Amino acid sequence: MADTQEQNRTGHSGWHYRPVPPMDEAQFRQWQSLLESHTGMTLSRERKSFLETNLSIRLRELGQDSYQAYYQALMAGGPAAVVEWATLVDRLTVQETRFFRDPDAFRLIGDFARQYCESRPGVRNLSAWSLGCSSGEEAYSMAMVLERALKGLPKPPYFSVTGSDISQPALNKASAGVYSSRKLVTLDEACRQQYMEPLDEGHYRVCEPLRQRLCFTRINAMQLDRAPMHGMVIILCQNLLIYFRHWRRRQIVNALVELLAPGGLLVLGQGELNHWQHPAMQPLKNRHVMAWVRQEPKE
Repeated sequence: MADTQEQNRTGHSGWHYRPVPPMDEAQFRQWQSLLESHTGMTLSRERKSFLETNLSIRLRELGQDSYQAYYQALMAGGPAAVVEWATLVDRLTVQETRFFRDPDAFRLIGDFARQYCESRPGVRNLSAWSLGCSSGEEAYSMAMVLERALKGLPKPPYFSVTGSDISQPALNKASAGVYSSRKLVTLDEACRQQYMEPLDEGHYRVCEPLRQRLCFTRINAMQLDRAPMHGMVIILCQNLLIYFRHWRRRQIVNALVELLAPGGLLVLGQGELNHWQHPAMQPLKNRHVMAWVRQEPKE
């Protein structure tokens, strides 16, 4: 009987069902500070329940029942803490994305890429970057757009797309390039036929020729000085800056400018950065997309 009660309490999977005490204000501020210092993400007071829910789920998975003990384990450092930190960040990062999430932005990217190459007949490479790519749909959308936009040129350049995110599990999904049929609802039939190959059980995989144009890497937006990027012709950064304070958003975008090639395009999400100006950047007149082009040096 005692064994049965213990089994009911913990479950076959090892989950710990003992209720976690509510998080007090001091603990919440402690977690707020930790997350912002490590990732730049800010959690408002209104998202306290979001944090509590996700932390308590993780505590049950680990068989723990104390926010403070878990916090101290993360702060202790070492290989185990590094792995656990990556898991926690993945849980707390909203990874809602889809193919061609912002059609206007992708239309602009395709038009820009073609015009950029037409004005530079000798260009041999075009590098694009999807920052905060989550599980990869945005990065693959960029590759589809670029492939279509450039294939009609007399001498199309080789293009590549880098997808980056802070969540390693999300990047693993992106690298695999496998998606359920539900994820493909925003793809038109031509894209499905050309770029997706059916697998078993209602799943599809991005075709190999397109996957070869992409790479995925873990990058923290707060550490862009360490990013192995330079001379990017297109940078797409949408639905990422909303996680940061306004002053940090400007810091991130200023860093992106330094990684952009002269004449390159920077695309942000609508309303994510208001009243931003940079001496090297010229805003594009587009009602539906926030975008700038880096000015080329005067001869």
